[in-house]
Amino acid sequence: MGDDDRLRTYRGRRDFGRTAEPEGRAGTSGDAPRFVVQIHDASTLHFDFRLQVGDVLKSWSVPRGPSADPKDKRLAVPTEDHPLEYEEFEGVIPAGEYGGGTVIVWDRGTYEPLSHDRKGRPVDFAESLRRGHATFRLTGAKLRGEYALTRFRGGEGEAEAWLLVKAGHRRAGRGTPDPRRARSVRSGRTLAQVAAGGRQD
Repeated sequence: MGDDDRLRTYRGRRDFGRTAEPEGRAGTSGDAPRFVVQIHDASTLHFDFRLQVGDVLKSWSVPRGPSADPKDKRLAVPTEDHPLEYEEFEGVIPAGEYGGGTVIVWDRGTYEPLSHDRKGRPVDFAESLRRGHATFRLTGAKLRGEYALTRFRGGEGEAEAWLLVKAGHRRAGRGTPDPRRARSVRSGRTLAQVAAGGRQD
């Protein structure tokens, strides 16, 4: 499937004459696959969790955000694939546009795919997502360690839903922040500061 096919839904929902969100281009980024977690103050305040798979960012909306506590099972609802350049996007999406509201880059970094079959043999990461269970190790400024995404709903005619869970038995790293007070790893700004500036950089 080509880049244009993977990003068709993303591009079809946006007027790039009004929003500064990236239109996207083909190509990969660096050696290790990337991840980004953005806080998005749209119609509902939520976190967007994105993993680079090939030349796109596979994306999930996580209402309560990722947690460093293995006891926390966080709902993750798939959204459309985003272009790799979205990792850098921080700004205000105009009212009336899809996802209108303020976005900050809460965390970003690289990840290591860890998915394997029952015999311990590595499984292609994209294939593990298709099968409904993928494990990976995050190396970010805030999120570190092993996580898993598991599909628990999504039969025929049913909307997909996943769980994002930290692996292990002990809490590791920081918990989920108050999104209103959280600061961007890109600019150091809060949602309110970005909204006040109205910048789309």
